[in-house]
Amino acid sequence: MVGTIGLLALQGDFPSHEEVLAARGQGTRRVTRPDHLEGLTGLVLPGGESTTMLRLLHSEGMLAPLRRCLDTGLPVLATCAGLILLAREVHSPDQESLGVLDLAVDRNGYGRQVHSGVHPLSGRNGFPDCEGVFIRAPRIRATGPGLEVLATWAGDPALVRRGPILAATFHPELSDAHPAMDLFLHLVGPGP
Repeated sequence: MVGTIGLLALQGDFPSHEEVLAARGQGTRRVTRPDHLEGLTGLVLPGGESTTMLRLLHSEGMLAPLRRCLDTGLPVLATCAGLILLAREVHSPDQESLGVLDLAVDRNGYGRQVHSGVHPLSGRNGFPDCEGVFIRAPRIRATGPGLEVLATWAGDPALVRRGPILAATFHPELSDAHPAMDLFLHLVGPGP
């Protein structure tokens, strides 16, 4: 593949995304400063701790540049905490978010760490049935009309799409050859 996918690397599981993308021949760049957002062909917002990520985005002066980057139509893969960052509403507890995706989520919506695990996903709209690794996962409570639900777990949306933005409540980077990663790389395309 050609081009560079940025990995928000302030906190969280960006190394696993980096490994999966490298194994597929995709170039990456760790994004820790606003200028690292320039010239990317895609962006990954990884799982981790969303409140810590928000605090670091503020302290590093990256919140406004990230918002501008997300408005450009850049393909994005947001997993777990990354999905929380993009949500319109965040509850349990309430917190700030970027409001890019018309969805409402509960943080740790399926319970604590002991409730984490690998669960079956039911594909929709052409996305295949598969499995997802859920780790203290957010639970999508409501989606707006502009979102396409691509997979569900236990009746709840688990993978959603709006244009070039994919957001997952699970961790596709922790599964072998996950179709969510395939779709993201298809959205990124061959590069410039």
